[in-house]
Amino acid sequence: MSAFYTRVARFYDAENADKRDDLQLYRELAEEYKGEILDVGCGTGRVLIHLAGQGHRVHGIDNDRAMLDRLKLNLEQTALLDEKISAIHADVLKHEYQSRFALILLTYNVLMHFHEQDRQIALLGKLRRWLAEGGLLVIDLPNAGPAFASQDIEAPTLERTFLDPETGDMIMLQSLSFIDRAEQLLHVEWIYDIIDGDGAVKRLFAPHKLRYFFLAELRLLLERCGLGLAAVYGDTDRGDYTSESERMIVFANAV
Repeated sequence: MSAFYTRVARFYDAENADKRDDLQLYRELAEEYKGEILDVGCGTGRVLIHLAGQGHRVHGIDNDRAMLDRLKLNLEQTALLDEKISAIHADVLKHEYQSRFALILLTYNVLMHFHEQDRQIALLGKLRRWLAEGGLLVIDLPNAGPAFASQDIEAPTLERTFLDPETGDMIMLQSLSFIDRAEQLLHVEWIYDIIDGDGAVKRLFAPHKLRYFFLAELRLLLERCGLGLAAVYGDTDRGDYTSESERMIVFANAV
């Protein structure tokens, strides 16, 4: 992904502990598209471990070693059998799988890390080759429309507070962001204020950059790579996709 995740890996699971709304969708799809699953940008294993726990064979790939180290720690706390999970440290654009997958997942915002069009085409083309006959590719993105229509906030915004499970320190997470609408890039400065038991504060800055996609653009990228838009939803409950939807959940298949 980026150096961003190396900096924040220790906080990632605690920060995202309440991110569970998509798990039912992936569980349902895993039951429907029976076969092996590929989780691209698997990180610390939020989705991967859940699906393996449901009895599915899941492969993960991520290019951030610190996130995969956290995945290893998380797996040590489960009773999952090794044969249910395979996770590798690799660049998805350089790695090759011989297997074909019934279900390929680009979960929460993963595609946004691919900023340039040539990398987007390289990724989607490779996923098309890895997709089994009759398989499904799922891409979960924010709906760009509401974000582009909103006014940029020039002051830091408090996002959430949480406890560091390792130290018990309070973490106050703030963000300072702006959108480059010409390039469709979201620039975020994440600010982690780490408050120890004595009240001392240590501040960690973690800059991040993500690219927005519009539906028409994504449809053309999919077609360029031999994929067709099978469905689009506005949330993980498969609600209608509208201009006001918070998410853009795209289902694609080979054509």
